[in-house]
Amino acid sequence: MLVHSKGGRWAAWSLFGILFVPLFALPLLVVVAASFATRWSGAFPSGPTTANYASAVQGESLPALTTSLVTALAASLLALTAGTWAALAAAALGKRGKRVLDALFMLPVAVPSVVVGLAVLVAFSRPPLLLNGTSTIVVLAHAILVTAFAHQSVSAAIVRLDPAYEQAAASLGARPAYVLWRVKLPLLLPSLTAAAGLCFALSMGELSATMMLYPPDWMPLPVRIFTATDRGSLFGGSAVAVVLMATTLLVLLAVSRVRTRASYR
Repeated sequence: MLVHSKGGRWAAWSLFGILFVPLFALPLLVVVAASFATRWSGAFPSGPTTANYASAVQGESLPALTTSLVTALAASLLALTAGTWAALAAAALGKRGKRVLDALFMLPVAVPSVVVGLAVLVAFSRPPLLLNGTSTIVVLAHAILVTAFAHQSVSAAIVRLDPAYEQAAASLGARPAYVLWRVKLPLLLPSLTAAAGLCFALSMGELSATMMLYPPDWMPLPVRIFTATDRGSLFGGSAVAVVLMATTLLVLLAVSRVRTRASYR
């Protein structure tokens, strides 16, 4: 740690606890507590029960979870492919070209996601690309929203790569395609898995653009949570939210293990 004295470390941990618990941990703990409750007792939920989770894995919630997983996986794959390609291309364009490409990919993040949803809705509601009312338009919107994060993550990793590896492979007669697949991409694998995990987590929680685009037969879980709480089912919505958090964390833990193994290759 940067703080070497015992008193300084205690002060740093105390400051961390004061800032972290009220701002980040406490709201999540309240959601978890509400998922096991049936009523409010003052400022805290009470009436312990597991019935909320019984309903959370039945009816429309389980298909909505499957929809979110499929959407997040497809959007993450598209975002990782496009972001990696753009990052590799930008590295060969020079500083000016890299700035332009970075700005283009960061544009969806610079505006509210509801604007991106509206743009996708307007762009793909007429032939020849009529995607309105299909699951494809939801996946496309999610991919547009998270590609910037994949692009930035891979771009930062490319800057840190030692060019000696590529130069050594090229000096031995390796073609550019071989260098890319057998040298460059394996070196980028830890960053690629980190970018995939980030894109997945962001897609799993996306709501604003999704509300404008999803068809009735393709309702992701965040929309299900919103509709449940909007109808006044706060405790049932909290249980579904906990299911969403747990699923996302499990996938991120799996991605983290893959990233750790890739780092030691």
